Amino acid sequence: MNSSVLLCLMVMLVQLWPCSLSTQNSSAQNTVQSFTPVRRVKRSWLWEPLFVTEEQISPDPVYIGQLKSDLDKQDGNLKYILTGEGAGSFFVIDELNGKIYVTQKLDREKKPFYTLRAQAINRITKLPVEPESEFIIKVRDVNDNEPQFLDGPYVATVPEMSPEGTSVTQVTATDADDPSYGNSARLLYSLLEGQPYFSVEPKTGVIRMASQMDRETKEQYLVIIQAKDMVGQPGALSATATVTINLSDINDNPPEFQQRLYYMSVSEEAPVGTTVGKVFAEDRDTGDNTAMDYFIEADSSGVFDIITNNETQEGIILLKKRVDYESQRRYSIQVKAVNRYIDERFLKEEPFEDTTIVKINVEDADEPPVFTLENYMMEIVEGAMNGALVGFVTARDPDDDESPIRYSIVHSTHLKRLFSINEHNGAIITTEPLDREIASWHNITVTATETRNPEKISETNVYVQVLDVNDNAPEFPKNYETFVCENTVSGQLIQSISAVDQDDSAEGHHFFFSLAQEDTNSSHFTVKDNQDNTAGIFTGKSGFSRQEQFFFYLPILIQDNGTPPLTSTNTLTVTVCDCDTEVNTFYCRYGAFMYSLGLSTEALVALLACILIFLVFFLAIVTIRQQQQKKAPFSEKMEEFRENIVSYDDEGGGEADTEAFDISALRTRTVMRTHKPRKKVASEIQSLYRQSLQVGPDSAIFRQFISEKLEEANTDPSVPPYDSLQTYAFEGTGSLAGSLSSLGSNTSDMDQSYDYLADWGPHFKQLAGMYSSHRTVGD
Repeated sequence: MNSSVLLCLMVMLVQLWPCSLSTQNSSAQNTVQSFTPVRRVKRSWLWEPLFVTEEQISPDPVYIGQLKSDLDKQDGNLKYILTGEGAGSFFVIDELNGKIYVTQKLDREKKPFYTLRAQAINRITKLPVEPESEFIIKVRDVNDNEPQFLDGPYVATVPEMSPEGTSVTQVTATDADDPSYGNSARLLYSLLEGQPYFSVEPKTGVIRMASQMDRETKEQYLVIIQAKDMVGQPGALSATATVTINLSDINDNPPEFQQRLYYMSVSEEAPVGTTVGKVFAEDRDTGDNTAMDYFIEADSSGVFDIITNNETQEGIILLKKRVDYESQRRYSIQVKAVNRYIDERFLKEEPFEDTTIVKINVEDADEPPVFTLENYMMEIVEGAMNGALVGFVTARDPDDDESPIRYSIVHSTHLKRLFSINEHNGAIITTEPLDREIASWHNITVTATETRNPEKISETNVYVQVLDVNDNAPEFPKNYETFVCENTVSGQLIQSISAVDQDDSAEGHHFFFSLAQEDTNSSHFTVKDNQDNTAGIFTGKSGFSRQEQFFFYLPILIQDNGTPPLTSTNTLTVTVCDCDTEVNTFYCRYGAFMYSLGLSTEALVALLACILIFLVFFLAIVTIRQQQQKKAPFSEKMEEFRENIVSYDDEGGGEADTEAFDISALRTRTVMRTHKPRKKVASEIQSLYRQSLQVGPDSAIFRQFISEKLEEANTDPSVPPYDSLQTYAFEGTGSLAGSLSSLGSNTSDMDQSYDYLADWGPHFKQLAGMYSSHRTVGD
C-alpha cells in the first residue's frame, strides 16, 4: 500500500471511501480522531469539512488535529507543510509530527470557514512524498450574538373597539448566529408590557388585540416585546423593542349638548339674516366623526333658521323673519344635533343625536313708522283738474308712544311737479293735468317720518295709473306718396290708407274713412272704407292731364269709435305722372321735383350740360398747372441756391465802406439756363476773386443786374424778395489793412503768422488779441 496522510480532528472525518477508525488522543480540551485512508488509484484527496469551535480563548495554541504519513518512520526525514487561508496566522503545523494548532480566537460571524492545503515532503530532497491535499475547516457556531430589532422603534395604528384577535402589527428580530446549527438563532417572542390589552405570537412576533379598547378612554399604548434566542432556554440572549400603538377614532359617540337650555335675545330692529346666537353639541370623537348638522324643531312660526359652522361645529341661529316686540316678545325653539356620518354598528345602542331648548326674547326698539300696505296702487283719469285727489297712504308708529307721522314725496323733480301729498293725512293730489299719452304710469316714493324722532323714516311705493280718455283724434300713420298715371282708367286703386290713435280703447280701435264734403276733387277720386281700419283711394274718372293739374289734394275724414267720437281731416296728395298704367316711382318723384322748381326737362338738361363743361374746363386748368410746376424744378432751385451764395472773395475799406458789391460774382437767370458743367471749386473761386477786383458797384453791369432782378420779383410771385438779399461777394477799396480773404491763399492757419494784426489800428485790436491768444495756446 502506498503511503497516505492521516488527519486527526475534533470531529469525525468522513471520506469518500471507508477507512479504519482509531483513537489517537482523548483529552478534556479536545478530542482527536485518526483515520487511515484507503489507497486511491488517483493520488488526490477530497476532504469533508472539518470543524473547530469559535471563541475558544487560551494563552497557548490549541491542538485541533494531526497530519501523518505512512512513510513517516519517526526519524525526522519528513516535513509537514500547511498552506492556504489562515495558515501561519490562525493555523500552524508542527513540521515534525504534523500536528495542527489554532493560535487565535475565531469568529464565525466574520468568516465561517477556511480552505487549507496539506503536504508532506522529504526534508533532504525537498521532494513531496505525498501529493498536496486540500481540505476545509468550518468554524462551529456558539451563541455569542444577541437578537436585534432592526426596524424599531415600531408605531402601529388600529381602530378603537376592534374585536379580540385583530392583528395590529408584526415585529421581527434577527440573530447573527448560525441558524443551521443548534438553537443559537431560534427566537422566541414574549410580551413584557401591554397586558391585558395585547398579546404576541411567540414564533411570528405578530401583535394582536386581546380586548376591545375605547379611544376616548385611552388613545395610545406602549407595548414592550422581548425576543430570546435558544428558544428561551437558560443562558439564552435577549433583546426588547417598544411598539407604540395608537387607537384610531370611529364614530361611536353621539353629540351631546352641554346646556339643556339656552337663553338668547334679538332686537326687533334686527334685519333678516342677523345672527341671534350659537349652540354647541360636543362630540368626543375626532375628525370627520365629529361633523354634525343642526335642525330646528317645534317652531311653527318659521321666524328662525339654523346653519352649521363646519370648522367649529357650532350651530348658528339666524333671523329668518323680522320680529315685532309689540306682536310677540318671546320665542321657544328646540334644536337638534345629528351626526353627519353614522356608523351603523352602533345605532342599536343609542341614537346619534341630541336636543336642547333655546328661548329667545325680543328686545323693544324705537321702530320707524309702518305703512298699512307694502305698495299702493291708485288710478286717475287723464286731464283731471289740478288738485284732483289720487288716493291716500297711511302709516302708524308701531311703538307704544304712537308718535305722529309726517308724509312727504321723494323722487325726481318731475314727480314733485305732478303730485303733492298732505303731510298730515297722506292724501296725494295732482298739481298738473296728466296726459296718458305722455306717461301712462307714475311711480311715487312716499316717506313717513316720526315727528318726535325724525331719524325714524319708512318708505313705500305708490303706483299711479293714468286712465285714458278719448282726447286724441285718429290720423295717418305716415306721409303717403300717391301717384296716378295720366292714362289711368276710372275705378283703379291708387292708394291704401290706414290710421292710428294714441288713445287706448277697451273694445279695440275702429276707424271710419270718408272724403270731406267740401272736397272739390270728389269727382276725380273716391274713398272706399274696408271696415277693417283701412280704406282704398280709387280714381273717379279716366285720364288725367299734367298740363291741366299736376297735384290733387284730397281731404280724408277719419273718425274713431271713442266716447265721444273724434274726427280729424288728413290731406292726401296725389301726383299725376307721365305714364300709361304702371307707375314708375322714381320718374314720378323726379317729375314732381322739377315741377316744384318750375323747370322743364329741356332747361334742366341745358343746366346740367353747362355745369359739366365748367367742370371739364376747371380740371384742364388744374392739370396744366400741375404739369408746369413739375417741369425743370431742378434748374430753378439751383438758381435760387446760387443767388443766396455768400462769397467772401474781396475786401472792403473798413466799416465806412458802402461800395462793397461785386456784380461779377452773381449769376443771372440767363446764365443759369446756359450753365455748363462746373469746374473745380478751387478754380472757380479764383476766377470770381479776379473778376471782383475789376468790377465796382457803379458799373453798368451791376445796375442792369439789379433792374433785372427787380423786374423778375415784380412779375413772378414765386420768386423770393431779392430786395432784401445780402450778398457779400466782394469788398471795396480803401482799406488800410488790405485783403483779409483766405480764398487765394494756399497756406494753412498753422503756417501763417498773425503778428501783423497788431499794426493795423484800433479796429483790429480785438482780432489781433484773439489770434495772438490762439497762437500762444497752439504753441
